Amino acid sequence: MLASTLITKPPLTIRHIINMSVGFFGIQFAFGLQNANTSRIFQTLGAKIEDIPILWIAAPLTGLIVQPVIGHFSDKTWMGKWGRRRPYFMAGAVLASLALFVFPNVYALWMAAVLLWLLDASINISMEPFRAFVGDMLPDEQRTTGFAMQSFFIGVGAVISSILPYALTRFGVATEAAPGIIPDSVKFSFYIGAVTFLAAVTYTVFTTQEYSPAELKSFGLIEDEPLLHVHIKTPAAAFIKKGGGWGAAGVFLSVLLFIYNESAKNPLEKELYVLTGGIFVFGLFQLVAGLFVKRESKNGFVEVMDDLNFLPPVMKKLAVVQFFSWFALFAMWINSTPALAQHLYHTTDAASGEYNRIGNWVGVLFAWYNGFAALFAFLLPLLAKTLSRAAAHAIALAAGGLGLISFYLFNNENYLIISMAGVGFAWSSILAMPYAMLTKALPQKKMGIYMGIFNFFIVLPQILAATLLGMFTKHLFGGNAIFTIVLGGCSMFIAAMLSVFTLKEKQQA
Repeated sequence: MLASTLITKPPLTIRHIINMSVGFFGIQFAFGLQNANTSRIFQTLGAKIEDIPILWIAAPLTGLIVQPVIGHFSDKTWMGKWGRRRPYFMAGAVLASLALFVFPNVYALWMAAVLLWLLDASINISMEPFRAFVGDMLPDEQRTTGFAMQSFFIGVGAVISSILPYALTRFGVATEAAPGIIPDSVKFSFYIGAVTFLAAVTYTVFTTQEYSPAELKSFGLIEDEPLLHVHIKTPAAAFIKKGGGWGAAGVFLSVLLFIYNESAKNPLEKELYVLTGGIFVFGLFQLVAGLFVKRESKNGFVEVMDDLNFLPPVMKKLAVVQFFSWFALFAMWINSTPALAQHLYHTTDAASGEYNRIGNWVGVLFAWYNGFAALFAFLLPLLAKTLSRAAAHAIALAAGGLGLISFYLFNNENYLIISMAGVGFAWSSILAMPYAMLTKALPQKKMGIYMGIFNFFIVLPQILAATLLGMFTKHLFGGNAIFTIVLGGCSMFIAAMLSVFTLKEKQQA
């Protein structure tokens, strides 16, 4: 198509941007319940404080697997009036709502771990296409606004969901239960979340329309080729060589860890096998992709592995910033309740009144940081226009680092609301700025798959946190989880510095 015949993608009204973002209210409602209550559920069912990080590994692993798969298929999908992204919004919402109803009724720790896998996988089915949706629908000059609007609805959804158990207790719903039983305040919160998730996503599905493949071609954003066309750039030999290297490294590290643990007086945690095994599996995937290419068999799996080898330069730089940002967030999410119960009330007894009160208060604190995030969402487009997206992101991340470190400094639970202001500023930017910078650098026809791959750099630090933070808490910090949150603050500062020195960008909205 000649350049002179291309049509410019039109800007959308604020009403349209709101409609396409409402679904994220439901998605974050579910994530808010999960983040604020899962550690509490695990400990109620008998988990030790040092075991909580590895139990949380379900969340990042499901994202690692589900998001690129859904991204790939949503890029290739067109279901008439249902579009390419919205079918996945709806399917994920139905599955997640069912999981939310079941999760708080489990009575064994292994059941809770399984339900976390199912819940997180279902949420990811809905969430992944929402990121690509903004890239599909909005011109670049509106994308900061689009992602900031998502941040606003994420903040509002998380505020309400995080505060629900605390609010329900004010209406007489029980916040304490017999040992091994999940309190009614948590159960009813999950039921409300199930209905909210489904309703919010359904609203977006029925109030938005997507650009057809023909319209995207008229904008010059995708080539005139079939949706299912697959082009592989990595030769079979390169796949096999890379796979052999990573696979051998995974086996070597696993054997080294096994030998050390068999002979050492203080063996390292078995959770480290998750990391060494992950390295091996990555190598195995590369080998399998190489075999497919050698046999001239092209499929979605091969395309994902191929795209991993050809990441856009901007994406590589953002990936490192994301890594340290999300390591910090995961340290906060999985440790806040046990760390604050231990730091402020000197208890690790999940059945005690003090522990459950601080568990409810953590929900309130999470509501505060998400509330702050919703407010900062209105500031971000202005800050990005005045400075740049990269500079605005660095300022927000530095504020988040200060907020996490102040967990240790404050000895009054009410002062932690101040900490949440910094965390909320960082959270608002993490949800908006990297995606606004990234979508400009991505080809439209691969928006979904690259957004899914970008999620690797959210998931990998979470897997690392899940495998290492328990060990750090136990061995480096003497079982004192508050220092693990301080470590998260330091990680957030590293992300801020990387944003300053590696992400060069002109001023833009």
